[in-house]
Amino acid sequence: MAKDTVAEIKERLSIQDIVAQYVKLKRAGKSLVGLCPFHKEKTPSFHVSLERGSWHCFGCGLGGDGFSFIEKIEGVDFKGALKILAEKAGVTIEYVGSGASREDSSKKDRLRALLSRASEWYVAKLAGSSAEAYAKKRGLSDKTISAWRLGYAPEAWRTLLEALTAEGFTIAELLSAGLIKEADGKQGTYYDRFRNRLMFPIRDSAGRVVAFTGRALAADDLAKYLNSPETELYHKSEILFGIDVAKDAIRVRKFTMLVEGQIDVIHAHQAGFENAVALSGTALSEKHLALMKRYSDNLMLVLDADPAGLVATARSAELAIRHGLRVKAARLPAGKDPADLISEDSKDFAKRVTNAKPIVEFFLAELAERERDSHQLMRSVEAIVLPLISAMPSPMEREHFIQSTARALALSGEAVRESLKRLPASPELQRGEPKHSESIVSSNNVRRDITPPARSARDIRSEQLLAVVHAYPNTLLAKRTESEYSRITEADMSPSDVPSESALFKAEQTFGEDPTEDAADELLRAFEEAVIREAYQEAVMTLRRAEAGGDTVAVHTAQTACAKLSARLSAFGG
Repeated sequence: MAKDTVAEIKERLSIQDIVAQYVKLKRAGKSLVGLCPFHKEKTPSFHVSLERGSWHCFGCGLGGDGFSFIEKIEGVDFKGALKILAEKAGVTIEYVGSGASREDSSKKDRLRALLSRASEWYVAKLAGSSAEAYAKKRGLSDKTISAWRLGYAPEAWRTLLEALTAEGFTIAELLSAGLIKEADGKQGTYYDRFRNRLMFPIRDSAGRVVAFTGRALAADDLAKYLNSPETELYHKSEILFGIDVAKDAIRVRKFTMLVEGQIDVIHAHQAGFENAVALSGTALSEKHLALMKRYSDNLMLVLDADPAGLVATARSAELAIRHGLRVKAARLPAGKDPADLISEDSKDFAKRVTNAKPIVEFFLAELAERERDSHQLMRSVEAIVLPLISAMPSPMEREHFIQSTARALALSGEAVRESLKRLPASPELQRGEPKHSESIVSSNNVRRDITPPARSARDIRSEQLLAVVHAYPNTLLAKRTESEYSRITEADMSPSDVPSESALFKAEQTFGEDPTEDAADELLRAFEEAVIREAYQEAVMTLRRAEAGGDTVAVHTAQTACAKLSARLSAFGG
């Protein structure tokens, strides 16, 4: 795409234009402030700088420019953010290179338009249908049915096909979108894929329809649920049903609730559990987990309590733990799915969610109730629980749950550890990949440590002063700060050094819109103390080295330096 597309978007859209659609902002000094959309708070700590086109939250530490804001709030990558902002700004994204890129983009746009139109067509068929009656029988309100855009696929064979081809969409496009099928043995004869079904539109994280699930309405239909096939827009291993409406609640509540199916998700949202999502006809995948981690590192599994549901819970939990998520599970009554329980007693469901246990404790309790034979219980724990403990990246967490397991089985911790050693190596270690706790990959694909190197008090204070100079250039405050910096360090402040966005926002927050010349007195005093204390520590080390080497002249010089610095420190109470 053209290099100036990003610049053109930034020229047309200010950071306020972008953020204000999601956050209510008000003026506070040089910044605009509001409640952070990425974590729950009552006092505004989310700041926006119009001058720099950036944002920063002092509560959760996130920050960046307009593109990074859209990436986080919409759950998309940079290309997705670019597309969203280009549409807002009225900018056409120009693609360079082969015409294949432009053709591919145009084809996907047509498929999105087709799927969106199909969704609304199904919605228009819902009123008075058996699908509407079924949805209401399952306890869904009119408001919920409308909000989730549930629809009806009529029983006739070619109703959708004929309606949408009459609107200008082609047979090839309908096939590509997974809306129709070719009849077996009848080349060139096509029919609607979904017939006599309650239709659930499946959307990506940006809220665009990419596929459908149809719930059979006829009792004799062999396929109770029918999903769209894989298409250019729909990859089952990458899509979570409900993520487009759940992502904000996931950020606020700080965990994703994974339930069994579409009805479960919608019932959960209707009852106020708006962080619920579900898979769509596939097992939990690494890409699902990566999508979840955009919004929270915590996952709660609320799956059916039958044997198959427990197996799915164990498998999903182990994969999630290996990919750096903390996992809990809520216990459901036997024979009840979340939708049933919420319909019958939403308070009971809420209580079970509140009482959800860490996944190891969940299975220890569940297996102890199911396995009355102590030997069989031990074998079940070895097969289900130990792989979960082994997957944990934290040695402290592993040790905690080793002890929990040992107590549950009336064994020693050493016996549990010996069994853990016999487990096969994790898939990540077999491939030679690092543990997720060791490092992360930044947006420019440079691997870096999660924990940044420690900074001295002098470094921190120095950056704070640098931020004052950058935030208030050409003011008396900046000139005085630079002058005092030179006096304290006997060196000029480097104009090429750039403070962090966090330091700039903090300076603006501290000194306001029109700071006085002496406003930085406390900061300058703290910086001077840090400089002197660092020099004193260096002088003490020099003295120790001189004493160890028996150099009496160096000892005397170092003692004198230490005495002078100590006297200067006493003025600061140190």
